[in-house]
Amino acid sequence: MKNFEEKLDKYAEIIVKIGANVQSGQKVWINCTTDSLTLVYKVTELAYKMGASEVNVKLSDDKLTRLHAEYQSKEVYSNIPKWAVDERNDYLDNNVVFIHILSSSPNLLAGIDPKKIGAHTKNVGEAFKYYRSRIMNDINSWTIASYPSENWAKLVFPEEKDVEIAKEKLLTEILKTVRVDKRDPVQAWHEHHKTLSEKADYLNKKSYKALHYKSKGTDLTVGLPKNHIWVAAGSKNAKGTEFLPNMPTEEVFTAGDKYRVDGYVSNKKPLSYRGNIIDNFKLTFKDGKVVDFEAEEGYEILKQLLETDEGSKRIGEVALVPNDSPISNSGLLYYQTLFDENAANHLALGAAYPTNVKNGINMSEEELEEAHVNQSISHVDFMVGDAEMDIDGITEDGTKEPVFRNGNWAF
Repeated sequence: MKNFEEKLDKYAEIIVKIGANVQSGQKVWINCTTDSLTLVYKVTELAYKMGASEVNVKLSDDKLTRLHAEYQSKEVYSNIPKWAVDERNDYLDNNVVFIHILSSSPNLLAGIDPKKIGAHTKNVGEAFKYYRSRIMNDINSWTIASYPSENWAKLVFPEEKDVEIAKEKLLTEILKTVRVDKRDPVQAWHEHHKTLSEKADYLNKKSYKALHYKSKGTDLTVGLPKNHIWVAAGSKNAKGTEFLPNMPTEEVFTAGDKYRVDGYVSNKKPLSYRGNIIDNFKLTFKDGKVVDFEAEEGYEILKQLLETDEGSKRIGEVALVPNDSPISNSGLLYYQTLFDENAANHLALGAAYPTNVKNGINMSEEELEEAHVNQSISHVDFMVGDAEMDIDGITEDGTKEPVFRNGNWAF
């Protein structure tokens, strides 16, 4: 795109230096689509300049992805070859850092048989269990960024007839969310992380036993495990190297108690899941499990999500994001969880991060179960917050204290 060279250089810099924090001699694995090659070239070159020993670019193409999903049988489409698993596991064991650059249209697979998508999702989850364990325990570093594609840009800016202008508009907004518009983007990220860490520190001192959410369409109590830990934006890998998983990020998050979620919750932004949009949905929980659900759009896809495994019916992550945040204030709906989850409070169905409980990364599956930490082959965030949401923290003696009022921090 014209007139974006300098800004894309800065974007590549924060992806490589802040997000992935590539170390000398380290291997880098980039997942991306052909739409993002302009950025991928810059990220790859900078990673090498930072000392990367190898940059393995895994390239996909949306048109081909759609054709494969449309014409392959369910058996072929859902098959995950052993060599693909072995290759990734080999890189994992050699301290690879993953960089994911999202560009795909959020409704890329609309109209594809939900059962076919469900089978593929389940097999991916089972095949890459080792990968998921390494990532969710922060053993390997990883970061997620994005770059606009035509179809994604048209979805965000439907009134714009010129596709190139729509892409430029989306790229401009993306760059704002990752602070590229700041004089020193790297320093801006350090300051932002400090602000989020202060919120996490407050919540960790409080150590609430539960949170109560109240808003239109939502009246939900989410229990928090004993010894839960609130975490801000950044993480450290097994070697002690800092990295930033999501770019952008505005959240402070912890684990939910898989057996103590009761009430009902409604989404406030559309959920893009496996190339489909799920919207206007409501989940009802009892003793931690989804016991009823409804959806005006994407019902069958939501059904497949909830049937992925036993853990996909329970809450893994609890994340707090103020309504008064840059992405929310932009007024844009991105139809991309990386952005929309950072504009609203959200919950995640499926696996919890073991790092969100004390000594969780050293726990066995049995010990995580005893700690009420949810396990699943899926992890899907959905947005529940809005400008009307109130959240109370519930102490051990049952006292309620304000955490959010009218969609924003109350402390």
